[in-house]
Amino acid sequence: MTVSLDTPVTGGGNESRLRLKRALARTGGFLGKMARNPLTAIGGGIIFLLLVVAAFAPWIAPYNPLVQDLNAALQSPNAQHWFGTDEFGRDIFSRLVYGARITLYIVLLVSVTVGPLGLLLGVSAGYFGGKVDMVLMRVTDIFISFPSLVLALAFVAALGPGLEHVVIAITLTAWPPIARLARAETLSLRQADFISAVRLQGASPVRVLWRHIVPLCLPSVIIRITMNMAGIILTAAGLGFLGLGAQPPEPEWGAMISSGRTYMMECWWVVTIPGLAILINSLAFNFLGDGLRDILDPRSE
Repeated sequence: MTVSLDTPVTGGGNESRLRLKRALARTGGFLGKMARNPLTAIGGGIIFLLLVVAAFAPWIAPYNPLVQDLNAALQSPNAQHWFGTDEFGRDIFSRLVYGARITLYIVLLVSVTVGPLGLLLGVSAGYFGGKVDMVLMRVTDIFISFPSLVLALAFVAALGPGLEHVVIAITLTAWPPIARLARAETLSLRQADFISAVRLQGASPVRVLWRHIVPLCLPSVIIRITMNMAGIILTAAGLGFLGLGAQPPEPEWGAMISSGRTYMMECWWVVTIPGLAILINSLAFNFLGDGLRDILDPRSE
């Protein structure tokens, strides 16, 4: 038996390297597209910085965020306390750094729960139609009819204050827009020729949804979730401001504004700096969402 020298010989190792090269090339192309949009690059950079700050908070924060020093209360920004101190003498910069962990915890946990929930309900309503669509969309309409913050307040009031209850409340108020979007995408795909061909081949509804419709709905859902993250931050901060989120002495940004509002006329930094942190990170998620829409949505090209 002879083997021609011109015959390509491929093994598992070569295939793995080729897949890795393709994945790296796609990732590089995706990051390159994001970098070409200045606002998207800025938003992505701020979010990356937020992740780094949250991950390395014990090494970045110069002080313990919970330790009180009444002798240093309400100091203006200086060399020892870059962002000043609050009414209990706690370093505001350190509390902001540790507060990034709480903010990311809420944002990420809400995102990974609200995305699958909204996607599942939306594609089910759009694909099956009829009574399934009517029931799911009427429930969605009920949730949408209430302002998200008011509805979140009602859920937290029923469940009680606490971070876990804030996550549940925001999840229950954030899924309807995603379900609406997934339903609209599914309605446009349900009668497509390739879906009809898959059905004729004997594919079950679950297979059609999981293998063909859900992957096509994912880009729009990811974009929507990314843009919703700014609203999640604001809702979490609002609940924290009202005392329904993280409980004292946890360094949650909304709670920091609430505790410092009594002193905001004389000590502007107590309220202004946490407010700027909320504003900047909310804008960053909006910028990133706009960039992802331009990249992932083929209709924007």
